[in-house]
Amino acid sequence: MTELELYPGHPYPLGPTWDGKGVNFSIYAGHATAVELCLFEENYDQNHIVVNLFERTSQIWHVYIPGILPGQCYGFRVYGPFDPLHGHRFNPNKLLIDPYAKAISGSVNWHESLYGYETGRDDLTFSTLDSAAFVPKSVVIDPSYDWEGVKAPNTSYHKSIIYEAHVKGLTKLHPDIPEEIRGTYSAIAHPVILNHLQSLGITAIELMPIHQFINDNMFVEKGLNNYWGYNTIGFFSPDTKYSSKGTMGGQVTEFKDMVKALHRAGIEVILDVVYNHTAEGNHLGPTLSFKGIDNAEYYRLTADKRFYMDYTGTGNTLNAHFPSVLRLMMDSLRYWVMEMHVDGFRFDLASTLARGLDDVNMLGAFFSIIHQDPVISQVKLIAEPWDVGHGGYQVGNFPPGWAEWNGKFRDSIRDYWRGEHKMLGEFASRFTGSPDLYRDDNRRPTASINFITAHDGFTLHDLVTYNHKHNEANGEDNKDGEDHNRSSNYGVEGETDNEHINQLRKKQKRNMLATLFLSQGVPMLVAGDEMGRTQHGNNNAYCQDNEISWLDWKAADQDLLQFSKKLLNFRKAHPAFCRRRWFQEQPIKGSGITDIAWFLPEGIEMEDHNWDQDFAKSLAVFLNGKGIKSRDNHGRKIFDDNFYVIFNAHHEGLDFKLPPAIYGMEWHNVINTSDSSLDEFKRYFPLENIHVAGRSIIVLNASSAIKENN
Repeated sequence: MTELELYPGHPYPLGPTWDGKGVNFSIYAGHATAVELCLFEENYDQNHIVVNLFERTSQIWHVYIPGILPGQCYGFRVYGPFDPLHGHRFNPNKLLIDPYAKAISGSVNWHESLYGYETGRDDLTFSTLDSAAFVPKSVVIDPSYDWEGVKAPNTSYHKSIIYEAHVKGLTKLHPDIPEEIRGTYSAIAHPVILNHLQSLGITAIELMPIHQFINDNMFVEKGLNNYWGYNTIGFFSPDTKYSSKGTMGGQVTEFKDMVKALHRAGIEVILDVVYNHTAEGNHLGPTLSFKGIDNAEYYRLTADKRFYMDYTGTGNTLNAHFPSVLRLMMDSLRYWVMEMHVDGFRFDLASTLARGLDDVNMLGAFFSIIHQDPVISQVKLIAEPWDVGHGGYQVGNFPPGWAEWNGKFRDSIRDYWRGEHKMLGEFASRFTGSPDLYRDDNRRPTASINFITAHDGFTLHDLVTYNHKHNEANGEDNKDGEDHNRSSNYGVEGETDNEHINQLRKKQKRNMLATLFLSQGVPMLVAGDEMGRTQHGNNNAYCQDNEISWLDWKAADQDLLQFSKKLLNFRKAHPAFCRRRWFQEQPIKGSGITDIAWFLPEGIEMEDHNWDQDFAKSLAVFLNGKGIKSRDNHGRKIFDDNFYVIFNAHHEGLDFKLPPAIYGMEWHNVINTSDSSLDEFKRYFPLENIHVAGRSIIVLNASSAIKENN
């Protein structure tokens, strides 16, 4: 490099900002005594030019350098006290990643120099080893991009169908995707993936973490990877591991290309984000960024300041109550909305972000700031409403404006279909959008993100194939992962040639999918469940970057896939199953019937005592197409057919008597999970008996018996 001109620059915006003539660098380091900007010719190079950031505005250090171009590699060295007993871990021998870097050049190369202390000794010792050759560099980018006028779909919550997927896992084994882009952002944008999502009726893809993350040293030593990615080091940078266009800014363009292609296909992009902790771990973890910039402010420390509060099970917890950390989080969220055009976020271990000194407080600073933010408050906000700390399970307790992963829906539906007793009341509540959780605080059914499986746990296929986890490949003696899976193997652990068991398993998969997509709320489908993906009993495949986790497209269950497509598109076509408002259970004017009614197999409406019968596993529900009480975007009333849905979780078949003519004059079979080949046009009449096979669902519809009064 030639000799550099140095200008004072500006404190804002934080991070590197290229203006076409040069770059403004700005970094917050509250307790630092000096900050050096290191400019590198290449990634992992030790040779660099050192620039002293001589300007300091409040606690922000900054400089402007003319002539610097996009693609410039850089890092920081930050000086200050090395005093772990008081929370300070400054060590200028450690090159640090910019918390605001828009691109990061690669992965960490594990080496003892990455630690701020002398490895083999305690964390109170001071390491003099230089880490520059082993730390990926931050990269200056050109933020310009042509979105070609493509707009976000802006799908309403009640019309949303979410598809949780891993960028690599979804695409790595697809035979119709060019091999050189499999497992990347470009592969997600490939027509075969877009066509698959569109044919299913998916409206939003929820991507597991794509923020730059670290493969932990312990995984590398075992020959494994942090596959899931819940180990963030860069909250502004798309991870290079999913890039086919290079690591010097190409990953940013490729990510934007993916978003544009998905939006053009009518599909929103939701990011699974991890703002509760970082990849630097506990007091024995590496010094890669935040720990060396201002450890005492970025992290929640214990009373003695040496150790870290750990509500996440990862070693540390970000201090969401400190202004500079809150600003980092909000700046990151706004960046992904405004510059990368994503449509929403799913917050990992969101209860952690709401913690005060100890307890969870849903009116905490993080949520207050989000609610008043004119950008972030307008996108989809989804909480994983728990963490590993005391009192962290907060399903139903997040504030208005938030949706939640409804763990109670998952547990209830699993229990109901495996035959647990006394489930009718719980099942009905989950089916109607969980009003017991969300109605009292003026939220709507769409606050409930309904799911039966997620990335964490059994796949749908494994849920009906295994009674026990089989996580031996993780190298933890099968001690990791959930022990209480609410699963059933129906007689044989694992795969079997027993045709009776296999047919039952297939039916149970259809039952759970049907329950998911007929329930009020927002359904979430895990990638591959629509076609029978298995992880061979591994219910915690966080470190399995291989065929255990990747979708095997060649082994897809085509019958299940066709059933899934029919089911999802059936839901999209019928507003009776995706209401914006709660059921009122009041008579509809001029009809004498309510918007919803529950029936016993005998064809009579259920009474209070029926819900508490221990042995009962069967019921039916009437949905009144005239009782939706919502209007479309043009102000017109929304109407639908009437539906009669019969659930039989009993292992034996039952005869159900249909309700009187006031509920429907003629019924037609539209879904039957026992036999999807049954004649859909067969007619049934009021008070007629219909046989419902054991462990199955039948959905009947009728043109509404009530005529609209003009």
